[in-house]
Amino acid sequence: MENQKVMNRGLVVLGAILIQLALGAIYAWSVFTKPLVDAGWSKEDTQWVFAIGLASFAVFMVFAGKKLTSWGPQKLAWLGGILLGLGYLLTGVTGGTSFWSLLLLIGLMGGAGIGFAYVVPIAVGMRWFPDKKGMITGLAVAGFGFGALLWVKLADSWGHLIANMGLSSVFIIYGIAFAIMVIIGGLWMKFPPAGWKPAGFEEKKVTAKTVAANDKEFTSSEMLSKVQFYLIFLTFVFSAGAGLMSIGLMKLYPMEALTNAGIPEEQASAIAGTAMAVFFSLANGLGRILWGMLSDKLGRKTSIIAMTAIQGVVVILFTFMAGNEILLYLGATLIGFNFGGNFALFPTITADTFGAKNVGQNYPFVFLAYGVGGILGPILGGRLGDLGNFPLAFTLSGIAVLIGTVLTIMVKPAKK
Repeated sequence: MENQKVMNRGLVVLGAILIQLALGAIYAWSVFTKPLVDAGWSKEDTQWVFAIGLASFAVFMVFAGKKLTSWGPQKLAWLGGILLGLGYLLTGVTGGTSFWSLLLLIGLMGGAGIGFAYVVPIAVGMRWFPDKKGMITGLAVAGFGFGALLWVKLADSWGHLIANMGLSSVFIIYGIAFAIMVIIGGLWMKFPPAGWKPAGFEEKKVTAKTVAANDKEFTSSEMLSKVQFYLIFLTFVFSAGAGLMSIGLMKLYPMEALTNAGIPEEQASAIAGTAMAVFFSLANGLGRILWGMLSDKLGRKTSIIAMTAIQGVVVILFTFMAGNEILLYLGATLIGFNFGGNFALFPTITADTFGAKNVGQNYPFVFLAYGVGGILGPILGGRLGDLGNFPLAFTLSGIAVLIGTVLTIMVKPAKK
């Protein structure tokens, strides 16, 4: 099958990045929080939309994983793009500032669209790149991180879309763009033919090693009976929760801290926007690629231990960094870089621990941790923000991430 005429696997990477650029819209949420607060929303309300979007994303991804084989990756991607696009489009049509409209259409419906499409590039990419699982997973999800930069900057300082057109028009434009991008990217979301392998790629030696490899292929129900699943799951909850809280507050908290340090509000807003849209977003995208590549060398477990240890310390220290422009940029970069690593490392540790064959079905269960973290982190941050205590939120989140480091150290190889 090596010489069989098949699609150029480089197109899979292109399609994956295009899809994930659109799905990364969820990380651009912080650009909408300030206009919504100005329109009368509480800080906690802005985080509820974000949290429901994250939870919906995770829950619907489990369903998508189950349907990946029967529906096919292309149909799943297209369904996700249409739902995401419609969610934003209908929000704009209904005015763009109604809490329940945004909660149901952007949060629930848009999150569902992301959940349907997100697993596709990961599962397809691992089939086309069995020789470079860490690298391809990092590339496949890199667009998700870079997407935040694109959509935040277009709405704010590059395109000034919110200032010039208003929230409702921005939601309509974004909805159309998201749907088109996912539909085009989905054209290349197809599994390789059965038995295909890249030229020059050799499986690990057959016989005993192959039998051992087959022993590591777990179904979802088998995986859920293993303690390794719960250790990995909780680590992901803590790591994702801290990062998602940081994303939701990367505009509001630094603005408050910078203003308290004597910086004018307009300047503080620009600095906070740059921290999120440039430093965090770029580092988030790069972290997915570089942590994925590093894990191919260091191993997934070692990489997660290093990533969470660094992240826990930085999140705690962020309370001292947010009020200083240079330190804010450094903190946003480090948090973004390590947060991005989650999405390269947790799919691959799932494949390494429970088998690559069923990763499309198994990883969505691990990814539910992202939904749990997506509710706990942002809501904790929003609630404590309304109480005037953002620093406590970051301190508690940082400690939780360090607990995740200890849990990962306890992960041992799974056996049937």
